[in-house]
Amino acid sequence: MLGINGLEVLLLLVIVLLPLIVLVALLVVIGRLRTRVAQLERQRPVGAGDLEALRADIGQALRHVAVVRYDAFGDMGGRLSFSAAIVDDRGDGVVLSSIHARGESRTYAKGITDGGSDTTLTPEEQQALSAARTGRQQ
Repeated sequence: MLGINGLEVLLLLVIVLLPLIVLVALLVVIGRLRTRVAQLERQRPVGAGDLEALRADIGQALRHVAVVRYDAFGDMGGRLSFSAAIVDDRGDGVVLSSIHARGESRTYAKGITDGGSDTTLTPEEQQALSAARTGRQQ
């Protein structure tokens, strides 16, 4: 049986690792979709209309990803906090942030529409969003 300290550590690991697991799962799905589209294009001749439809579908996939790691608080090192932006070609998607403090960890998700959010983005979230949209990890 876990003591209270062990339970706290386990809970902290779940809170910190869950967003990363979701991010990795999304990247795996995107990779499989790209592979499948390439296979379909090789299997039969694709008409211009079919190709445009596929390109439109891919454009709506959350395929632009960037992660910014940082120290949220001055007394903590190791860059354990992060903001990850995942958007499609139009700039629609989500920014996930995990803020790691000494006694707790918090995870936030903010929706992104047309490259912006109704909720104020932190500088790190803005940096991740900009990097995802431009394809340049900073």
